[in-house]
Amino acid sequence: MSLVTTHVLDTAAGKPAAGIAVRLESGGVEIARGHTDDDGRIRDLGPDALEPGVYRLVFDTGAYLGPDAFFPEVTVSFRVVDGARHHHVPVLLSPFSYSTYRGS
Repeated sequence: MSLVTTHVLDTAAGKPAAGIAVRLESGGVEIARGHTDDDGRIRDLGPDALEPGVYRLVFDTGAYLGPDAFFPEVTVSFRVVDGARHHHVPVLLSPFSYSTYRGS
């Protein structure tokens, strides 16, 4: 498992959100990218170690929600203090809202 993982759940449909493209960035530079699997997860996003700092996960929700998506993109910024510790960043997604939290 990589140090950064994510999980996207479609709360309106009551199922995992499969096929969403996600980028991991730091300082405007892309570090890794992937797509959520059939369970809405990316288990192998990112390197084996991260420098302390602020990172962003950018979710292409528009491709998943369709051309009229209110949120065509969701960006979640988070701080890494311990670059050897696992960071799980889930997103709960619906057509007109999203939420996130620090997962385990």
